[in-house]
Parts: sequence; structure tokens; C-alpha cells
Amino acid sequence: MARADEHKYAAQNRRARFDYFITETIEAGIMLTGTEVKSLRAGRVSIAESYAGERDGELYLVNAHFPEYQLAGRFFQHEPKRARKLLVRRREMDKLFASIRRDGVTLIPLSIYFNDRGYAKVEIGVAKGKKKGDKREAEKERDWQRDKARLMRAKG
Repeated sequence: MARADEHKYAAQNRRARFDYFITETIEAGIMLTGTEVKSLRAGRVSIAESYAGERDGELYLVNAHFPEYQLAGRFFQHEPKRARKLLVRRREMDKLFASIRRDGVTLIPLSIYFNDRGYAKVEIGVAKGKKKGDKREAEKERDWQRDKARLMRAKG
């Protein structure tokens, strides 16, 4: 993943790849207020239980927790769990809405990071939920890769 080297992650959803099959990813901008950006730069944001969805023909990030920025006064604070608008091109948005309407497909935020220009970006994955057996299979594969690496290290 070349993007991991290029950007510093402000928030990651580590369970997303374990719980879902990610078929494609899209980068989207996000509209934030000043104190939300400060919380994001401090690395205190949680996107573990969030998802992206359609509202009034626009794409929104729902249920992401941006805690209040403690150094700002109480009049300048933001609402921690409000829906935040995601910025994508109309053609991409229509494609995402069409994929949401299919059975069992959802949009999951995989990470939030700052690009080289300092803008906050969200990496969204088009995801289909895994069944329990699929999760077990993924865990077996991960354990086997770890054991294989140990064996190779011991031999050589």
C-alpha cells in the first residue's frame, strides 16, 4: 500500500478489513469545522462504528466521533457525532449510490488522513459483510502467514 507511506493517518478503522470484503476504495474530501480539524490533528477521532450514506442526494459520514477540542472555549465547540458531508465528484457519487442500493453493500470509512496539501481526506471502501466462516478463514490464513514467517526466519 503506497498510500500508507505517503500520508500520516489521523484515524484508522482496523476492524473493517476483518469484518468486510472491501471491493473498491475511493478517496473523498470531508467538510470539517476548525475545532474538528484540531481534534483530528490530535489523533483523537474514532471511526470504528461509522459508515457513509446518502442524505438529500449528498454523501455523508455518519456516526464518526470527533471529540470536543478541550483548548477551545465552550462557544466554539462542535457536536461530536454530527453527520459530516463528504466531497466526491457527482459521477463517483452516483456510482456509490448505485452500489449502496444493491443487497448487502455498504460504505465503510477505512481511514482519515491529511494529504500533502494539508487537507483532510477519507478513504471509503465499498464493502460487503463477511460471514463467521469467512472471518475464521481469514484468521487461519493470517496465522499461517505468521507461522511461515517464523519458520523461514528460524531456518535462515
